Amino acid sequence: MRSGKSVTAEPLADARAVAPAVKPAEPRVISAFLPRTASNRDDDRRYPKRPLIGVGALIFRRGRILMAQRGKQPLKGAWSLPGGALEIGESLDAAVRREVREETGLEVKPVKVFEIFERIIRDARGAVEYHYVLIDYICRAIGGDLRAGDDVCRVEWVRERDLAELEITQGTLAVIERAFRSRAVAGRSVPPG
Repeated sequence: MRSGKSVTAEPLADARAVAPAVKPAEPRVISAFLPRTASNRDDDRRYPKRPLIGVGALIFRRGRILMAQRGKQPLKGAWSLPGGALEIGESLDAAVRREVREETGLEVKPVKVFEIFERIIRDARGAVEYHYVLIDYICRAIGGDLRAGDDVCRVEWVRERDLAELEITQGTLAVIERAFRSRAVAGRSVPPG
């Protein structure tokens, strides 16, 4: 969902802002510009009539975050948060649980919405090729066995400092960094027990 043309994901409060270009020292980030091919011609997510809703899960354990590597096109090999599209009749809470279970084997409890942002990706002609409203949840793992499943080929617990080694989908790294900062601030505000 996220090669070629660079795109940005902005918080809804500033969705019209343009982010600066990625500096060479930062992790390599992948966008979702895809040429039309026989394999994606029938993708109903491309050139949608309306924005699509997606969910993502920020799952932390011992100072690490769970990352999923895409095993299929588009963006095969890119790393992102576990998650995917909301299905008709499905609640957001149920979608997060289902997507995490399908992609990672873990059962999670969504704790709170961390961030909502939109991703609008235009093709070379300027037409809207993809439009997502993405809702990322902080989740707590409550069971299951970690394993790659569904459309991912690997899942790993990654330290924040090691994220720079991964090819991460556009916009994802910024969300993860904000979540790590948020956790650090929350940890300092808790009185010793």
